[in-house]
Amino acid sequence: MDNKKLSTVEKAGYGLGAVGKDMVYMLSASYVLYYFQDVMGVNAFAMGVILLVARVFDAFNDPIMGVIVAKTKTRWGKFRPWLMIGTLTNAVILFLMFSCPPTLDSKGLVAWAAVFYIVWGVTYTMMDIPYWSMIPAFTEGGKEREGLTTLARSCAGVGSAITTIFTMKLVQSLGSAFATSDNAKEIERVGFMVFSGIVAVLFVVLIVITCVTIKEKSTVDMKTASIGEMFSALLKNDQAMAAVITIVLVNSALYITSNLVIYFFKYDLGGETWYNDYTLFNMVGGASQILAMMLLFPFLRKFMSSIKIFYVSIGMSLIGYVIILAVAMAGVRIAPVYLIPGVLVMAASGVNNVLITIFLANTVDYGLVKLGRSDESVIFSMQTFVVKLASGIAAFIASLSLGILNLSEGTAITQEEQTVDFSAGVAASSRMGLRMVMTLIPIMLLVIAYVWFRQNYILTDEKMEEINIKKKSM
Repeated sequence: MDNKKLSTVEKAGYGLGAVGKDMVYMLSASYVLYYFQDVMGVNAFAMGVILLVARVFDAFNDPIMGVIVAKTKTRWGKFRPWLMIGTLTNAVILFLMFSCPPTLDSKGLVAWAAVFYIVWGVTYTMMDIPYWSMIPAFTEGGKEREGLTTLARSCAGVGSAITTIFTMKLVQSLGSAFATSDNAKEIERVGFMVFSGIVAVLFVVLIVITCVTIKEKSTVDMKTASIGEMFSALLKNDQAMAAVITIVLVNSALYITSNLVIYFFKYDLGGETWYNDYTLFNMVGGASQILAMMLLFPFLRKFMSSIKIFYVSIGMSLIGYVIILAVAMAGVRIAPVYLIPGVLVMAASGVNNVLITIFLANTVDYGLVKLGRSDESVIFSMQTFVVKLASGIAAFIASLSLGILNLSEGTAITQEEQTVDFSAGVAASSRMGLRMVMTLIPIMLLVIAYVWFRQNYILTDEKMEEINIKKKSM
């Protein structure tokens, strides 16, 4: 392998690819339910099934794509061809997914949502697997590789934040500019179509930059884990099982809220410019999440163990959810008031993102000492799998809740009603139900996660010191 260090251009090129791909991922992950259920009118129960099946299928599809990439041999390497093929097809599918014809009947809408969302997941996996797997092919090990991985993860966070923060604001602006009707639904429909096209083009441009600036300097053996190997490792490694179940519970809690919070701002807080408040909430929450990863976790680590930090993050989330529920139940209609509990929930999520990697890494060392095998690639393959599984479960719960609550334009509180008590009846009960689902279910999942983790995870700092001593003597 060429010992030449990565240049600034190469690092920037790889990082830009992460920005593009996570802009696309977040647009789909955060807004596909809202687009099809609220804008296009697809049945909420049908959307729940579609999202759950698609995400679980996508999670199982990851190892298959890994095997395909590992066996690829071309003059351009094994990674970049799939990176470009996956990007081009995914960009087209993304645009088509958010360009659903408004003339379709109910069955046609369900079919459109199902086909394009499932195919979108397949094509995204087609480019995501080679993007992360190609790092060993153009980096030295150690600090260079760790540094590039950290840079890429940070850039991915920027891409996610851009989409999360600005989507609804830009959808409204673009829809108002290009729609031929003043109807709110039509403005959003056109806005999503135009915005998805812009994101798709940016995605392709940024990945092309990655492929041009990055050269595969060597042929590397790409380790892939089958589904069977994943579950075999879990069954044998009790600490991996403890960590993985905790991750599913914690992520499901957060994803349920993230799927429903847009409905809370639109139908509960209400107002004609609700999307401005929603944009502010996402901006503050996203900044809190990033700062928690960069600053809060390192600060807390100086004073307490990773396990204690996890308990602190669970406590922050619980306090945040309780405040949101209490303030909403009190009828507070001032959006900035919700920023404080939002910061608590999102900062806790940022801390947990760091802890997930630490806990999984600890289970690898534990497995090496206990079982005589580290299963490193298998254990870390589970991280993507369980995140997608949690996403599917959360989307299913959120969709079922929306179907039962029957939220609609008639449910939303008007500008005039913001100054008085809104009327009783179906609309009020729907808003009440939304508050409870987006807070009480996450609270329940977090409490279960806390109890499960406390009873089953034993890899304290002291225990890891013992394990490291045994590793050295092996």
